Amino acid sequence: MTSVDNIHRNTIGAALNRSARKHAQKRALTFGERTWSYQTLNNAANQVANALLEAGLAPGDRLAVYGKNSDAYVIAWLACSKAGLIHVPVNFALSSDELRYILEQSGAKGVLSDAVLGDKVRAAVAGLSLVVNGTLQAEGASLQEDAFDVLACTHGVHASLAHAAHEPDVALEGVSVAQLLYTSGTTAAPKAAIMSHQALIAEYMACMVALDIQADDAVLAALPLYHSAQMHVFLMPALLLGASVILLEAPLPESCLAAISQHQISSFFAPPTVWISLLRHPHFDQYDLSSLRKAYYGASIMPVPVLEEMQQRFHGVGLYNCYGQSEIAPLATVLRPEEHAERPASAGRPILTVETRIVDLEGNDVPPGEHGEIVHRSPQLMLGYWDKPEMTAEAFQGGWFHSGDVGYVDEAGYLYIVDRIKDVINTGGVLVASREVEEVLFKHTAVSEVAVVGLPDDKWIEAITAVVVLKEGQSASEAELIRHAKDLIAPYKVPKRVMFTDALPKSTAGKILKRHLRQALGES
Repeated sequence: MTSVDNIHRNTIGAALNRSARKHAQKRALTFGERTWSYQTLNNAANQVANALLEAGLAPGDRLAVYGKNSDAYVIAWLACSKAGLIHVPVNFALSSDELRYILEQSGAKGVLSDAVLGDKVRAAVAGLSLVVNGTLQAEGASLQEDAFDVLACTHGVHASLAHAAHEPDVALEGVSVAQLLYTSGTTAAPKAAIMSHQALIAEYMACMVALDIQADDAVLAALPLYHSAQMHVFLMPALLLGASVILLEAPLPESCLAAISQHQISSFFAPPTVWISLLRHPHFDQYDLSSLRKAYYGASIMPVPVLEEMQQRFHGVGLYNCYGQSEIAPLATVLRPEEHAERPASAGRPILTVETRIVDLEGNDVPPGEHGEIVHRSPQLMLGYWDKPEMTAEAFQGGWFHSGDVGYVDEAGYLYIVDRIKDVINTGGVLVASREVEEVLFKHTAVSEVAVVGLPDDKWIEAITAVVVLKEGQSASEAELIRHAKDLIAPYKVPKRVMFTDALPKSTAGKILKRHLRQALGES
């Protein structure tokens, strides 16, 4: 790389360098008992980057990372961005077979994992030729001197594992690929969105503006880092601005409430299911949550009744609705705090770097208020799907990215999400958005959570079926909830059946897995 190239670099590693130079001694990241300043975090990323290159990986190689949230996970990601490696985050809940599919499909040359996932990794890599098969944070006592471990690279547990903290000398540009982000598969195997450095940086800058991220924020990060929302909408913009991030392994209600209180957290993102779990915690009112100023929600649709409860119980908090998908890095639109009063059900308007339309089946714009597919264009968008040219062509048909979501805009340009195309229910030949039925059931005082799906039916094509979790200590019957729905929505939208469960199936990112419900109920 020439000196001129270095001067003009638009990469994630270069952006971290700038942040570290400006905020050198400020706390950047805390995980458990370990705290990293901006300088030590940047040095650690450089050390691991140099170690990965020394181990035999080369810029452009794919490196899979398979583990739960930790400081080591963050450092591994930053190290990849500095070494020119392509980071491949893997959901830690996936099986060994699913991990193997991603390793093979991506052509990964290495994998870093949590030590506790060792059995699944060994099964997944059997017969594969990997350059690196290491750990993120192995126990010191069990660490072999010749083993690759991310944390060991940063503090020299063994002399042979200590590496220089200078920036790697690699040719890297903004157009270089930074990450392969696998989207969850439904009926087919997952596919990987190709994200470049400059696409992600474009999003980081837009997030800073749209979400009011500030250098003096104390940010709680608890959602999985393999998921694009936590990593790219919140953690990375915070680190590039100089904020302080408190990282938790998982978004457990007790842990989140305690962290907000203990660390005087001002900013927190979570999907609706996690916010609901906080509101339902029996000791919610015993925690001092007065420091929280910005509450972000997204990943799935927030029921308006829950939104109203958040406004009542989190005093003085600004609410931000964040909508998007992995392929757009993932933030596309935001409903800001000052916009909630008039349009609480809206997903807001496109952020600085995103242009959004609502189109019909022929790709034509539809009038305000009319339903259609949501499509985008943006410098944040993926380059395409890894090794899937036909899927890429289909996704970008007509020169716009097709989201697969149904929505509409009002006269002022505010976006409303109706449903995922696959979650729209065809009942008796009439299309019903599952979200609309869920909103109604949420208004019943006994309902804590609900998911509505369509199940195959000889008469109705798909029978509207509600699966309900009741609030602790409260009761409601199927007949009662059906009567409740009949009072509020058209007869054809009323559930044909209401079922009760103790918990809804959810991903590790907190999304309700409707496909699991459809499969389980369809087989019962």
